[in-house]
Amino acid sequence: MGVNTRLITNKTFKYSHLIRDMRFIIRAQIPTEAGNKMVKDPNFIKNVENYMKKSKAETAYFFEAHGNRTIVFIVDMQSADQIPALAEPLFQEWGANVEFHPVMTLEDLKKGVPG
Repeated sequence: MGVNTRLITNKTFKYSHLIRDMRFIIRAQIPTEAGNKMVKDPNFIKNVENYMKKSKAETAYFFEAHGNRTIVFIVDMQSADQIPALAEPLFQEWGANVEFHPVMTLEDLKKGVPG
């Protein structure tokens, strides 16, 4: 599993440093009626693959939660201004309720917890 980093240079203060993109879970819950319509579409799998490609999702998980079809995508985000581009297709095309959750790996947790 790779870590996405980028070099930030501030010419005003004359410094550079690497920052790591932040990993997020995007949780899309699709209500039953919208989900039924979605999976009957012959392009359903292709649409999921296209979303994953556009969002650069590392992976996706599919399951039921609270009686709804639920999809979780794992993505790296550089800034909050990416949220609309990631959320709107899920809202508009799939009728999903969408949540964004920042997440940590065990390595992240080790760095953040005083040892």
